Amino acid sequence: MANRSHRNTGHIGMNRLRKSGGVHSSARAAPAPSSEVTSHIVAVADCLETLRRIPSGSVQLVICDPPYNINLAAWDDHAHYVDWAGKWLSEVERVLMLLANLIIWTYPNGISAQRFFANRHEEIAWFARTPKYYFDLDAVREKLDAPRLEIYKRDKRLNPESLDKGINPTNVWRIPRLNGNSKERVGHPTQKPRELIERIIRSLSYPESTVLDFFAGSGVTTRVAIETRRHSICSDVDEALPTFLRRHLDQISGRGPLASDYVLIEHQDWSSHQLFRAVYEA
Repeated sequence: MANRSHRNTGHIGMNRLRKSGGVHSSARAAPAPSSEVTSHIVAVADCLETLRRIPSGSVQLVICDPPYNINLAAWDDHAHYVDWAGKWLSEVERVLMLLANLIIWTYPNGISAQRFFANRHEEIAWFARTPKYYFDLDAVREKLDAPRLEIYKRDKRLNPESLDKGINPTNVWRIPRLNGNSKERVGHPTQKPRELIERIIRSLSYPESTVLDFFAGSGVTTRVAIETRRHSICSDVDEALPTFLRRHLDQISGRGPLASDYVLIEHQDWSSHQLFRAVYEA
C-alpha cells in the first residue's frame, strides 16, 4: 500500500513553503524568556475541581495521564468510568480540540503473557487548540553519531543543516518504562519516565509558559517543569502527591541553580496568579 503521506496536502504545502524560503507559523520564535523564577501550584484535589479553576486559554500545554480503572489504588476505582471521564473531557475541550498527532510510546520491558501478545506500547494523543499550535522540533531532535550522519548526508534530498542538529524522533518513541529498582522511582505505581514527559514538554511548550497536569500521579510533570523552566499547575486526588514530589525534588537538589529558581504555591487563590496568562500562538 502506498504511503498516504506522499499525497498529504499539508506536507506538500510545507515543502513548498520551505523551498520558497518561508517558515510555518509553528517555527517562529516564542516570547523571549526572562530571569524570573518559575511558579508551581501543587494541590491534592479532584480533577474537576482543578479544571474548573482554570480560565480558558490560559495554559500552553495540558498533560493528561488518567487512571486506568483497574483498581491499582483507591484513586483508580470508578464505578461509572465512562461518565466520569466525559465530565473532565468536556472541561478539557475548552482548551484543546484539534488532534495534531498520535504518538506511539513503545518499550522493551513489561509484563509477560501466555494467552495474548504481551503489551509493549501505549498511545499518546496530542491535541491542539488551533492549527497554529506551538511545536519546537529542534528541542527534541535525536543526534546522529558520526558514521550515521555521514550516511544520511549522502542523501541529497535531506537538508545538511537539519541533519547536523539531529533528526526528527518520529511519532514512535522508544523509551524504556521504569524498572522497579530505577533511581527515578518515588513510590507511585504508574510513574512515567522523566525522559518521556520531558520530550513532550520541551517540544510542545516554551520556557515560562504554563503546563497543566490534573492527574499528576508521581509529580514528575512538576519536576520536569522545574528543570526546563516552565510554570506548572499539578493536582491529584491522591494525598501522597506532596510526598512523591518531595522525593523528586530531593533528586534534583544540588544540581546548579534549580533549588533557588522556583517556588511552590500552596495557597488556593489561583485565579489571579501570574500563571494564568494568554497562551502564545505561533
